[in-house]
Amino acid sequence: MYILHFNFKPLMRILFITFFSGLLVTGYAQSAGRPKLVVGITVDQMRQEYLYRYYDKFGEGGFKRLVDGGFMLSNAHYNYVPTYTGPGHASVYTGTTPAYHGIIGNNWYDKNLQKVVYCASDETQTPVGSETVAAGRVSPHRMLTTTITDELKLATQKQSKVIALADKDRGAVLPGGHMADAAYWYDEKTGKLITSSYYMTKLPAWAENFNERKLADKYLNGVWTPLLPVEKYTESGADNSPYEIRFKGETKNSFPYDLKALRKTNGNYELLPYTPFSNDYLTEAALAAIDGEKLGIDAVTDFLCLSYSAPDKIGHMVGPNAVELQDVYLRLDKNIADLLKKLDQVAGSGNYIVFLTSDHGVADVPQYLTDSKVPAGYLNANNLNAKFGTLFMQYFQGKKVIEAISEEQIYLDHELFAGDPKSGGVELMVSLELISNFLLQQDGIAQAYTRNVIRQGDFNEGGIKGMVIRGYHEKRSGDIVAILEPGWLEQGRVTGTTHGSPYSYDTHVPVIFYGKGIKPGMSSAYHPITDIAPTLSVLLKIKFPSGCTGNPIREITDR
Repeated sequence: MYILHFNFKPLMRILFITFFSGLLVTGYAQSAGRPKLVVGITVDQMRQEYLYRYYDKFGEGGFKRLVDGGFMLSNAHYNYVPTYTGPGHASVYTGTTPAYHGIIGNNWYDKNLQKVVYCASDETQTPVGSETVAAGRVSPHRMLTTTITDELKLATQKQSKVIALADKDRGAVLPGGHMADAAYWYDEKTGKLITSSYYMTKLPAWAENFNERKLADKYLNGVWTPLLPVEKYTESGADNSPYEIRFKGETKNSFPYDLKALRKTNGNYELLPYTPFSNDYLTEAALAAIDGEKLGIDAVTDFLCLSYSAPDKIGHMVGPNAVELQDVYLRLDKNIADLLKKLDQVAGSGNYIVFLTSDHGVADVPQYLTDSKVPAGYLNANNLNAKFGTLFMQYFQGKKVIEAISEEQIYLDHELFAGDPKSGGVELMVSLELISNFLLQQDGIAQAYTRNVIRQGDFNEGGIKGMVIRGYHEKRSGDIVAILEPGWLEQGRVTGTTHGSPYSYDTHVPVIFYGKGIKPGMSSAYHPITDIAPTLSVLLKIKFPSGCTGNPIREITDR
């Protein structure tokens, strides 16, 4: 009988190497499954309906390419109020709402500092690339959770590059997150692309070279004429409309606009964001950044955040029915086509992901609605303040119990109720009820929610109350949140428009995913905007942002 003797050490070594090689291969395969580049495009103040209204006038390479070749959500909404730029950008990239990420408005009253603060302001920082001191004193420090861009940096041991570009500083700073390599924006005082000391001490060579091109002067020394003959803009109203705000020094509300003349009376470089050429400026900056930062050229996923603000600046002036606004979108269509061509060249078709959305929608001009026999109106702030004075005299012995009003939120002076804790608490609750009931008696105010009602609510509650809850941050929000009636705005003029409400015209925005791993299609199922970030997390095979309350869009991830 023969006994076979095996030396198990070589065999175990082979098994060990095979096992861990398999893990490395699996890890590599997962990494290889990621796109080379992700580009997030946020179009400021874009309604979903613009994709339908202007579709036939778009070219084949821009919006149509994304809509027809990507996956579109036709029923995507912001699920909180207020619908402003700062909260919108933060919510898209964090996958949660102001209740968690803390960006409750573009500006809000800070109860501790007892002054209004800006969502991206940071007095510890200084500008880089500009002599304008206030221009670069920004950072994302007020945002309390991570972003999808932060999570990509963490997942790749900071090997991924994250670059953010925008017209507005908040449109770059918030999407870029806390760990961005850089965020750049247009400086309205110098016409240059600038940044903050939060990111660097000196502009990179590509940005310096870009600024040397003096594109702002090039555009502002020209004339804004319509891309098509005016009579071809059949999807819009009359060119010379009484519902539009005029540029300073302008005698009409119609084409053409002599920008070289208008820049003298409209703040010089401050005029550019009110023209479609700021979209050209940002696109050129994006193309320069892709080359200068070498984005999308290796196996490690990079992220480029873009925020186009011309539709918002112009939309505020002319409203959603203007020929000027349609011209902006037809020109933006060409910008997006140029960007997609660049991505094809750099990363390769099928090797990148683009998502496009908006930070909010916009209301129709109320005066236009009332003239068209549609319910709408304006809340007169001066009259309301006078009525508050009467209320104070009647119930509070003339004491001004309201410390501040900011973004339709009312902050009470809590020091007036700081006596006996029990009686003070009762008096505070009674005061909240008195003021909220007073607000409900005013024309144009639909609802008034006190902090007690909001705190007792459920985060997932439906209706307007649920939207208020999801937009309410306990440490930053006011004591009472007022909601206006549909179609109403808090302003005195009868031209121009704005946003901020919980109604569909402000909440319903486009969401399109295009590129690697995205099969063409469309879904009319309801999705909150907070589903964008977790969907990207699944596609990128990384963890969700820290405060994420959204869910992956299964119509995209499970196909």
